[in-house]
Formats: sequence, C-alpha cells, structure tokens
Amino acid sequence: MYITDYITIDPNICHGKPCFKGTRIMVYLVLEMLAAGETPDDVIAAYPDLTKDAIAAALLFAAKTTAVSEREVPFAQPLHASVSR
Repeated sequence: MYITDYITIDPNICHGKPCFKGTRIMVYLVLEMLAAGETPDDVIAAYPDLTKDAIAAALLFAAKTTAVSEREVPFAQPLHASVSR
C-alpha cells in the first residue's frame, strides 16, 4: 500500500488539504473521528466511499507527517475535542 493510492493533495480540491482520492473527504476529519474513539467501521458508516485500507493510509500519512513537522502540531488542543462531520 502506498499513501498516494488513497490520499491526494491538490490545490484545486478542499483548498489543498489532504483528501481521500476521488472524494472531498479531508483526512483530518477521519483522524479526528479515530482520535475520539470511533472505530474504522464507524468511519466507513459515516463515509461509505472509504475503505479500511484508506483509513490505514490516513494513519500512515499522519505518522509520516508528524515525523517531519512536529513543531506544527497544536499540542494545546484537548485530546478528545468534539468531532464534527
């Protein structure tokens, strides 16, 4: 699996925020759901266009992104912030 199989960054889609290919579902929305305790099945119920592999790609994307840009992570944000869909 490659991250780019599932995630794209295009300045013409969602203002250049990372999204799942073929959708306007932004990666951060799925990551917030998982952080709030939702399961991959919950995410797929909310976003039926996604697969478990796409969700795994989002987690890998987050891991790789934070490995290179830790200083940009808002550590002051509450761990269980409300999730909006």
